[in-house]
Amino acid sequence: MKKRNQTPSAHSAPSIEPSKMLIGERRQHILSLIHRDGRVLVSELSESLGISPITIRKDLDYLEAHGVVQRTHGGALSPQGSTMTDPSLKEKEHRQIKEKQRIAAAAIKLVKNGQCVLLDSGTTVTTIARALREFSNLTIVTNAVNIAAELSDTNFEIILTGGTLRKNSFSLVGPMAEDMLGQIRADILFLAVDGFDPKIGITTPNVLESRVNRAMVKASRKVVAVCDSTKFSRSSMALIVPPTAIHTVITDDQISDADADALRSAGIELIIV
Repeated sequence: MKKRNQTPSAHSAPSIEPSKMLIGERRQHILSLIHRDGRVLVSELSESLGISPITIRKDLDYLEAHGVVQRTHGGALSPQGSTMTDPSLKEKEHRQIKEKQRIAAAAIKLVKNGQCVLLDSGTTVTTIARALREFSNLTIVTNAVNIAAELSDTNFEIILTGGTLRKNSFSLVGPMAEDMLGQIRADILFLAVDGFDPKIGITTPNVLESRVNRAMVKASRKVVAVCDSTKFSRSSMALIVPPTAIHTVITDDQISDADADALRSAGIELIIV
C-alpha cells in the first residue's frame, strides 16, 4: 500500500474537516492563513479545502468587500489598515490606557444601582468593570472569565454565560453562551469594538465571538459601544450588528469629524471624552 505524504502543504490546515465547515468558519480559516502567510492562492485553497475555485473566489470577494483582504490575480493578500488579526487580551491591555480610563468613567455614569449590566469581553470593558466597583447593588452578566474573576470580591451577583473558552480573549463562546443570553434581559450592554465602520457597523475578527455579541445586543435594552478612536473606519471579517442597533457610542476626542458626523447622522448618541 502506498504511504500518504504526512507533511501538510503550506496552506493546508490539519484537523480541519472542510466538508463540515460553515461558510463563516471557512472564511475565518482563509483569513487565518492570510495572517500567517501574508497571502493565499485560489488554486491551493481549492485543493486543500476540497471545494471549487469559483466558491473560493466568492469567499475572497466577500472578504475584500469587508476590507479584510486585498484581491489579486489568482488569490489575495493581507491589506493595510484592516483588523483581521485577533490580538490577545495581554497584547491589548497596554494600548490606549488613558483613553480607556476616560471611557470607563463616562460609561458608569449611564449605570444605576439595581440594574442588570451585561459586559462583553475586552480590555476596555474590563476597565469599565473595575470602575463599577463604586456601586453597591448590580447584577453582572458576562462571557468574560477575567471580568467575573475581577469582580468576584464584590457584593454583585455575577452570572457567567457558560460556553467554550477562547483562550486568546478569556471569553466564552458557542451555542451554550448564545442560548443563555436568549433567556435574559439586561438594562445596559457595554460592547467592545475591534472595528467600527459607521456605514457597515461593528465587526470582530472571530465568527464565534460575533454570534455571542449579537445575542448580547438582542438581550439588552440599551446598547453602548465603547471604543477608542483608533477603531473607527476599520472593519474585520465578522459583522456583529449594523449601526442602527447601537444606541450610544463612547469614544475619545481623537475621533475624526467625518466619523463623528456619520454616527450622529445614524441617530447614535455620541459621548466624546
